[in-house]
Amino acid sequence: MNSFKLLVAATVLAGSVALSTSVAVAKDIVDVAVENSQFSTLVAAVKAAGLVGTLKSDGPFTVFAPTDEAFAKLPAGTISNLLKPENKAQLVAVLTYHVVPGKVMSGDIAGKKLSAQTVQGSSVDINATDGVSVDDATVIATDIETSNGVIHVIDTVMLPN
Repeated sequence: MNSFKLLVAATVLAGSVALSTSVAVAKDIVDVAVENSQFSTLVAAVKAAGLVGTLKSDGPFTVFAPTDEAFAKLPAGTISNLLKPENKAQLVAVLTYHVVPGKVMSGDIAGKKLSAQTVQGSSVDINATDGVSVDDATVIATDIETSNGVIHVIDTVMLPN
């Protein structure tokens, strides 16, 4: 009987090891952004703001991620000005305005209008009644799941009031 229990335990252990090695670990928000060339400006800004550690933490977070094209729409010199060390607080405010605590998938808000508190402290207006918009930005891709939240891609950089 003892050898039977040992055989069962070994079989269960082998099965759990096989399961754990076959399941891929999802990447966090920063890893996903770094691997996507349309977020190079966002990644540079997150690094300059010192927010990499925060966005690699457990979260969960919902990130409205502006593309490089969205950053390019800002007035000339805005990005380089925000990236200066003396403007770090302003850069942090802009970036954290794009982050909502919790994991909000598009299906959670479909057909609704709501306001959501950002990590920066202000609220953003979300309209998911006809497409999805956040403040003046249009969501162009939704539900990019990460290990610590979700990314929704937007076409405009949102600026806190």
